[in-house]
Amino acid sequence: MPREEVENGRDDMLIDGNEVEQRRLENAVPEGFNADYLKAYYGKIFPYADIFKWLSYGNDGKHPGCDHSYFGRREFSFTLDNDIYLRFQSFNTASELENAIKEKCPFKIDIGPVYSVDIKVPQFLCVLSLRGRQPSKRHAYSQGGDNVFTPVEKELVFDIDISDYDDARYCCSGADVCLECWPLMTIAIKVIDTSLRDDFGFSHILWVYSGRRGVHCWVCDGKARRLNNEQRAAIVDYFRVYKGNENSSKKVSLVGPALHPFLVRSYTEVLKDYFEKRLLSSQNLFLNEERFEKILEMIPDESVTSELRGRWLSNKRSREEINVARWDQLKNLLQSNKQKGQGLRRCIEEIVFTFTYPRLDMEVSKHMNHLLKAPFCVHPKTGRVCVPINPKNCEEFDPSAVPTLSQLLGELNTGGFKGEGDSEWDGTSLGDCVRYFRESFLQHLLKSCKEEIETSYNAKVQQSRNSISW
Repeated sequence: MPREEVENGRDDMLIDGNEVEQRRLENAVPEGFNADYLKAYYGKIFPYADIFKWLSYGNDGKHPGCDHSYFGRREFSFTLDNDIYLRFQSFNTASELENAIKEKCPFKIDIGPVYSVDIKVPQFLCVLSLRGRQPSKRHAYSQGGDNVFTPVEKELVFDIDISDYDDARYCCSGADVCLECWPLMTIAIKVIDTSLRDDFGFSHILWVYSGRRGVHCWVCDGKARRLNNEQRAAIVDYFRVYKGNENSSKKVSLVGPALHPFLVRSYTEVLKDYFEKRLLSSQNLFLNEERFEKILEMIPDESVTSELRGRWLSNKRSREEINVARWDQLKNLLQSNKQKGQGLRRCIEEIVFTFTYPRLDMEVSKHMNHLLKAPFCVHPKTGRVCVPINPKNCEEFDPSAVPTLSQLLGELNTGGFKGEGDSEWDGTSLGDCVRYFRESFLQHLLKSCKEEIETSYNAKVQQSRNSISW
């Protein structure tokens, strides 16, 4: 077999001509997260142009109806090393944004609202410790009289964290996540995405992996961005089903003679199948007495719970079939008690909702001035990139397969990649993620935004003509 001399001076045998794998191993970067890795990522891979186009919403200066100040009124915040927090950062151009990120190398980038006025402030006012006080720029504006410093636009956002499901999963807890409990996030994406599109008529929705233990949703339609806080709260309340706390034995109560059509659709199309075919066995929900007692507490009839408890304590089954068998027994007994009324039979649905229904961080969605982590950031705890998730095939998403910072730098080190412009993301495993963001989300969004700008501009021109004629 041929032998090649490599740059480090070693003679390495190329087995079966697998040069690509050989180069990958030679250029591998140790796993981890640090400022040097991040500088390389921001310098070569981060998709600045796409982020700028997204948050400009068609206000690119190419049409007379564009708002040239739009992007410059958007708040960004940077979290630097040692928990230094920079609030109220703003940038007028894509190059300003890129230069600031490259210079400051933020460990985290958050996106806030678009304000009514320019929010640039002197640098010394922006530097905050996480334990420090808020900058005084807002006070300076408010002293002008008319409360001019106020948020006027912000995407409708949702934050779903798997640590909020700790009472519904047994494989992991806290920030830990695995393929056994990740379907809870898949369920949340399917339920919320379908409702946002079918019930509210939104079209431009971006789902993003948080980089560690959850997902974020950005609803970017113009009518969503312009919702006030009360309207946002009403949408959040529409999704509210899970109302219990860690001390409540019953966390879901489905009241009324019939379920809302949204809940019926969620149950029949998503929740029921995921509960019975995935979570029931993967989480071993009926494995032992401690676990099945949690479920029996949700049934308000002592005669039913006593009968089930007696069966389960005396009938020992194999681990593989015990969960399905006990669930079938519970369903059959509840459904056979017709004389008990609908309330008892409704317990089946309430149990399924308790273990599967999305648990939203309500406060994140209610307020326009709440900031949320930007897509394509790198999570410092995992080193994983916050990549978009396609809701159409979200069941295929594997958080453990998401590109890491060190993986991407290793791919850059192999060379031979040809990126677009000055970016080299196209030749890395992040390429498909950026292409999905661009082709499946951004292009459709910008087309809609430019049509809206054109329509608004033409209406203003016509109104002006009419006033002159009059």
